[in-house]
Amino acid sequence: MAQKVDRQVFAQRFAQLLAQSEENTRTVGQKLSLDPGTVSRYANGLITPKLPTVYMLADLFGVDPGWLMGEEAPAIPDAFPVNPSRKIPLLGQIAAGVPIYAEENIEGYLWTDHNHGAEYFGLRVRGDSMNAVGIADGDIVIVRKQDIVEDGDIAVVLVDECATVKRYHREGETIILTPQSTDPANQVQVYSLKDHMVKVLGRVVENRKMF
Repeated sequence: MAQKVDRQVFAQRFAQLLAQSEENTRTVGQKLSLDPGTVSRYANGLITPKLPTVYMLADLFGVDPGWLMGEEAPAIPDAFPVNPSRKIPLLGQIAAGVPIYAEENIEGYLWTDHNHGAEYFGLRVRGDSMNAVGIADGDIVIVRKQDIVEDGDIAVVLVDECATVKRYHREGETIILTPQSTDPANQVQVYSLKDHMVKVLGRVVENRKMF
């Protein structure tokens, strides 16, 4: 991959991305915390973005960063969809010891516009343990893959043999998974890391209602 940005080629290709998508210099600036005037100067070939910015822009539009820097391939129109989005796997039950994206876990695929350099997956929710916050049985949650979450985040957590969606808390070597349910049968789950395999798979960033 090229490590030097060809300013004029970058400007031409970035302008093409803007023209063939629903983005503009203002929305790109908002999404990536860049000044819209600076984004406009990138598209006009007046200034050259630094490599981290190139990578952010490439991720936003779903293109190869090397192509943006000046490499010959891949070429438009195959480089990106008109409305930048990405296909992610839809997982069913996740079992311990099985790689998260293993074929036996994947029910199908869906599209998301979440980008920002992270991996995402969808997970079909089983049960009503989070229905008080709008996550019902059969819904699909979109999950940002990460192994650390903030205390209180709604997370997908692998406990021993299967995955669960709960509000996550940690106190030392103790993991507390709290349901938010209208059903009193759903109780707080407390696990000692000395006795159980507990692994955070990701943070829930979106819930899709399934009717």
